[in-house]
Amino acid sequence: MKTIQLDQVTTTKMTLEGAKDVYKQLPISKADGSPLFSFRVFTIEPGGHTPYHTHEFEHLNYIIEGQGVLVNEAGQESPVKKGGFALVLPGEKHQYRNTSTDHPFIMICAVPKEYE
Repeated sequence: MKTIQLDQVTTTKMTLEGAKDVYKQLPISKADGSPLFSFRVFTIEPGGHTPYHTHEFEHLNYIIEGQGVLVNEAGQESPVKKGGFALVLPGEKHQYRNTSTDHPFIMICAVPKEYE
C-alpha cells in the first residue's frame, strides 16, 4: 500500500510543445508497483492550457479545483469545474484550458501506467 499527500509530491513544469503554464505531479505511478494505471495531477495556471493533442489511450479526469474548458477537435468547448469528471476516449483530439484569470485549474488524470 501507499499513501501520500499531494503537497509531498514533486512538481515539474511541462515542456511539451503547445503547453502553457502547466505543471505535473505523479502521486501514484508504475514506480509504486501500480499494475495498470497511474494518477497524474496537472495544475494549469490562469490563462494556461495543455497541448492540443490526441493519443491511443483513454484519459479519466476528475477536477480537484478551479474551472476551465475541455476543447474537442471541432473547437467546441465543454465547461468543466471543481467536482466534475471527464472522459477522453482514444483518438479524441483535445485540450484543457484554464478560463480563470486568478485561480489555478487542478485535475487528476488517470492513464495506463505505460503513458504516465
